Order: sequence, then C-alpha cells, then structure tokens
Amino acid sequence: MELCLRVSLSCNTVAERLGLPSSSLARWVRQARIDRGQAGTRDQGLLTSEERTELSRLCKENRELRREKDCFRLAAAHLP
Repeated sequence: MELCLRVSLSCNTVAERLGLPSSSLARWVRQARIDRGQAGTRDQGLLTSEERTELSRLCKENRELRREKDCFRLAAAHLP
C-alpha cells in the first residue's frame, strides 16, 4: 500500500509484484487515502476506518436497545 501512496506506483504494478488481486489493493489504498484525509473529490463524504468502527458499534448498541424496549413493552402489556 505504501508503494502506491509514497512511491506513486500504480496499484496494478504493486499488486502484480505482490501477487495480490489489484481490486483488493486498490480498495485498501483508497481507504488509506480516506483515513489520511487525502481523499479525492469522488471519495469525499466516505467514512474513515475509525468512523466505520464507531458506526458499527452504534448500530449494534441500537439493536440491543430496541430489543430491550420491545421486552419492556411486552412486560408492560401483561401488567394490570
């Protein structure tokens, strides 16, 4: 990845040298640029890795809270 970012070699060249699929390396390089704040105009507004992790955590927490809410709602329906 650093070869693409620092040395400015193409993803295809680096992927070929490392025996990787060029599409995978291109995704990693794109995400690294986003994480470093070097995203191009096409990539503006995409999430950094840290933001993706936080979004995933919040989605999981939201699911848990909805389950708890549903459980309380069912329990309240059985109370006099």
